[in-house]
Amino acid sequence: MRRSDRLFDIIQILRDGKLHRAQDIAARLEVSTRTIYRDMDTLVGSGVPVEGERGVGYMITEAISLPPLTLTSAELEALNLGLAVVAQAADQDLKTAADTLADKIDAVLPARTIAEAQAWKFAVYPFADATRNLSHMALLRSAIKARQKVRLTYTSREGNVTSRIIRPLHMEYWGRVWTLTAWCELRNGFRVFRLDLIETTEALPELFVDEPGKTIADYQPYADI
Repeated sequence: MRRSDRLFDIIQILRDGKLHRAQDIAARLEVSTRTIYRDMDTLVGSGVPVEGERGVGYMITEAISLPPLTLTSAELEALNLGLAVVAQAADQDLKTAADTLADKIDAVLPARTIAEAQAWKFAVYPFADATRNLSHMALLRSAIKARQKVRLTYTSREGNVTSRIIRPLHMEYWGRVWTLTAWCELRNGFRVFRLDLIETTEALPELFVDEPGKTIADYQPYADI
């Protein structure tokens, strides 16, 4: 398993809000406990709100504040993603400005939110180019609000390309990568899609209504894609 895939799987395990021991995660993913410790350090350094310690366990938290302002998760997502885009621009002055701004933000964020300045430097996280998340975001956000079905083309982690019709339910941000939780009509079940692995999206004229067992409230984390 590639490290980026394992990090994504760890996020899916932790997103239920419960405390998980490193040993249990290691057994589930068939790696060593030492590997999980290193992965947790990477996730924390990438801005994923993970709390915990070795020998106790880990869980994802949500509280993010920036004195004297209090930021919502969506506001911090927008700030972080915007910095990622600027940091990858061709203009060296803009790149430098993004780095220095990231340092200033890091200086006032609580230590438990961002462990160190390097967490905001965008080479830390081994997911795909952060800007790849952007191209389908507007359509998916609109479809979630309108309860509109979407046809998407998706490349799995194994490189398999499939075309699916989904009911988009919820988008989340996990330290440089966005995910979409949806009801997949091809698999007849919930699936979590990485936005950076979506190739095409098309909003369909068909709308959907909530059905028992197919809502975001019914979703159980860590479903295989």
